Amino acid sequence: MSTHATAGDAATPVAGSPRPAAGRWWRVAVPVVVAAAWLAAYLVNEPLWDAVVYHLLGLRPQSRLGSGVHFFLTDSVKIVLLLAGIIFVVTVLRSYMSVERTRALLGGRREGIGNVMAAGLGVVTPFCSCSAVPAFIGFVAAGVPIGVTLSFLIASPLVNEIAVGLLATMFGWKIAGLYIAAGLTIAVSAGWVLGRLGVQRWVEPFVFETRLGGQVIDSTAGLSLADRVRMGREEVGTILRKIWPYLLVGIGLGAVIHGWAPQDFFARYAGADNPFGVLIAVLVGVPLYSNAAGVMPLVQALHDKGLPMGTLLAFMMAVVALSLPEMILLRRVLRPPLIAVYLGVVATGITAVGYLFNAIL
Repeated sequence: MSTHATAGDAATPVAGSPRPAAGRWWRVAVPVVVAAAWLAAYLVNEPLWDAVVYHLLGLRPQSRLGSGVHFFLTDSVKIVLLLAGIIFVVTVLRSYMSVERTRALLGGRREGIGNVMAAGLGVVTPFCSCSAVPAFIGFVAAGVPIGVTLSFLIASPLVNEIAVGLLATMFGWKIAGLYIAAGLTIAVSAGWVLGRLGVQRWVEPFVFETRLGGQVIDSTAGLSLADRVRMGREEVGTILRKIWPYLLVGIGLGAVIHGWAPQDFFARYAGADNPFGVLIAVLVGVPLYSNAAGVMPLVQALHDKGLPMGTLLAFMMAVVALSLPEMILLRRVLRPPLIAVYLGVVATGITAVGYLFNAIL
């Protein structure tokens, strides 16, 4: 038998031998290129649609049609990018940390501390209510207790540096400080209450499943980095396929009602002489969809019309923390009973804050 190696034998790597240098470079280069492409797409998203909608199509930014079309296109791309990025990263990280370990870290006796930590994280992530949903899905999938995760979902759009800065500029630091305290109190207490109610039973089961190659796996121990990256890609595709109709409906509804809020209606029915003014402001604010920067001009206009500060802050909180488009997005991962309880608890807290501020300011 010949002892000479053939060309095919020479090309076959010997088991246990080091991987070729080219293979190691690709394993580093591909994630870097993908991450750079994601960041570039996120950064050019709004300027791109500015050019398309306002210059190429000739729509006016001040018009309902122009602002609505721009809102739909910009937010659709932004939220898809956020979903893909956050879900991928969280899935890969989750593969290194078991659900049980995550629950032990943030749940149980430390649940109250977990709510505070989640609310604090929400303060430094300036998402609008719909943009916070991808992070919420990632945290739930990672095994973070639902009550703790809901504290983040409330705090992220409600209390952030944009809202605080605008409030301080327009109304002074006393009002901004009260808003911060009230927002964090609502986020922490509402998340804690919801967690104690055991609402995790109303989360759709697929959120908690770990899959690889289309199959649910019980343990991620021993997976290679390639397996974990593949798991992240599959999770992004699975969740996007499940929620894309809700995503488009939610953002489309937000685009239709974007910027709509009848100032005369507020002045007439939510004025200081109406004991139900705060409740009316909250009920009107929930269907609307905006971030803190978008709603602030309206708050300023309503303040000039003489509406009480507590009513205005309650309206602002309802708009930025509770929106109908957000509920439509959440419906794919949360069942209706949890959405109803979530709305009820948070709206009750916002209403109470509004009446309290009207009494002390």
